[in-house]
Amino acid sequence: MSESFEYEFDTLAVRAGIERSQFNEHSEALYLTSSFVFANAAQAAARFSGAEPGNVYARFTNPTVTVMQERLAALEGAEACIATASGMAAIMSTVMALMQGGEHIVASQSIFGATQQLFGNILPKFGVTTTFVAGTDPPAFRAAVQPRTKLLFIESPSNPLTEVYDIAALATIAHDAGVLLVVDNCFCSPAQQRPIELGADLVIHSATKYLDGQGRVLGGAVCGRKLHTEEVFKYLRTAGPTLSPFNAWVILKGLETLRIRTQAQAANALELARWLEAQPQVMRVFYPGLPSHPQHELAMRQQASGGAIVSFEVSGGREAAWRVVDNCRMVSITANLGDTKTTITHPASTTHGRISAEARQASGIGEGLLRVAVGLESVTDIERDLARGLVA
Repeated sequence: MSESFEYEFDTLAVRAGIERSQFNEHSEALYLTSSFVFANAAQAAARFSGAEPGNVYARFTNPTVTVMQERLAALEGAEACIATASGMAAIMSTVMALMQGGEHIVASQSIFGATQQLFGNILPKFGVTTTFVAGTDPPAFRAAVQPRTKLLFIESPSNPLTEVYDIAALATIAHDAGVLLVVDNCFCSPAQQRPIELGADLVIHSATKYLDGQGRVLGGAVCGRKLHTEEVFKYLRTAGPTLSPFNAWVILKGLETLRIRTQAQAANALELARWLEAQPQVMRVFYPGLPSHPQHELAMRQQASGGAIVSFEVSGGREAAWRVVDNCRMVSITANLGDTKTTITHPASTTHGRISAEARQASGIGEGLLRVAVGLESVTDIERDLARGLVA
């Protein structure tokens, strides 16, 4: 794909990054090897030093992983991509590569529980502190910036309440302050949202979710300018939070169907969200595709759809929420998301169970909240499955 014109998204999802071997295979090759052989000592030295491009050792160079990185970079509209072992490895690698002790992060309060743990409890051990901003108001982020702030970090939409952040406005705030805007694009994927086009500097992915799309493997990625991804690569080369070639190959297969999967899942999610709003046991539905969502207009401007995550709060607290979960017969009770199979979880006791009750309350994660990641089943069957618990 060396032609000068630009291919469309769906073509890039199927063909970007392909470099065939001497066997001229049609499907991307899977290179299951830990190391690579050199022609002579001089070539080995040149490869290790970086003077000559090529594969060295699978901790930091592998042809299958390279194809996956190039394809995802093309889909995100990024200069480069570095693949990692998981989404959390992508976040940790970004922070470790671009920050040092004494520096500061401004992060949205509504983020994944493990990310809150990393920012709030682990990074302070290394002198990196975080201010968590409540709400989606851009001026609140500006007010939280300090002289040693290095990153603004958001999830949009957020996990699990689907809060939507004005990426363009936050990019302006970040760049005015001389800091980087990092966007976790897990809930949307580049098929539904491209943060770099809105001004973000780096995009984070848990490739485990929609990029794979079938719940098969773990993976992560950092996309952005080479100036920044090269620093992430240096960290990965030494520390080793590496994506395996097999997992990269599986994710490549997932990328081929990314748009058609996420479009169909979003359509199901919108129908389910409308149905949930009509149920008397449901107090509130959180879904960006609904006009009732506080950032609905913004979501419709910067996303292609409302996405496939629907969260809702039932009356009766944890007991009622668990009753809905326990009465599911088809929907999978698991904390993963982005799968072709619909999943349900109770965030307060699973994905956000390790953060304090005070932090959960501040983030709006109540005991009656449930998160559904909508899959590709008949939406009628999903509704029937949830109805069993709602009326129990």
